[in-house]
Amino acid sequence: MSLLLALVLLAEPTVADPAPPPVERCGYRIVQSYPHDSSSFTQGLFWDAGHLYEATGQYGHSRVARLDLETGRALAETKLPDDQFGEGITRWGHQIIGVTWRNGVGHRWSIKDLKPLGDFAYDGEGWGLTMVGDSLVLSDGSPDLRFLDPATMTEKSRVTVRFGGRSVSMINELETIDGQIWANIWMTDVIVRIDPASGDVVSLVDLSGLKADAGARGNDSVLNGIAWDAKKKRLFVTGKYWPKLYEIALADCG
Repeated sequence: MSLLLALVLLAEPTVADPAPPPVERCGYRIVQSYPHDSSSFTQGLFWDAGHLYEATGQYGHSRVARLDLETGRALAETKLPDDQFGEGITRWGHQIIGVTWRNGVGHRWSIKDLKPLGDFAYDGEGWGLTMVGDSLVLSDGSPDLRFLDPATMTEKSRVTVRFGGRSVSMINELETIDGQIWANIWMTDVIVRIDPASGDVVSLVDLSGLKADAGARGNDSVLNGIAWDAKKKRLFVTGKYWPKLYEIALADCG
């Protein structure tokens, strides 16, 4: 699916914006590739202190794990109950916070050893998670991003993600980079960069061809997973059931 077609199909009509903000469009180049467990249905991904942290989905196979970048192997992991479908994760202080798809149950783990620290409840579905300032941002498949208090899970505000004045649904895995929210759009090769204050899509990143390079097959093996190494300025992406994880750099932006 082409970049623009994907966004058109997923955009929902809203009240027309008289002056939609300009949208940058970028391609990519592969900097390096690494092994990735092809049995992992990647739902959440982030980088912290020299390691990748990954959450996976599917009932009976959901887990949160600390990964070795060079080998893709899990150095530590904690499994979710078999009746829960794991989704996005992010770091908050000494905790990893994670959500589940339709269970309405979230989890907290110690980032030190991945031991459980407690659960919490929330309304609706859980898809992606990231931190923006002191707010936990949750995507749920709708065009809205919910900003929550990470301590209490109380909703503080929300924004509607818009592309050219039209709301965009299927917002999946999230990552915050330099104050912008980067998001996978489910079932596409597109990452969008979102202004968290307005919800406007300010940039599109077209990763067409990366799935084929990874050798991933099947309709479920879609692009999903964004991690940012802020110290070394490295951007990592992968997908569900992909045997590779990539460090990429943006290219041909305009």
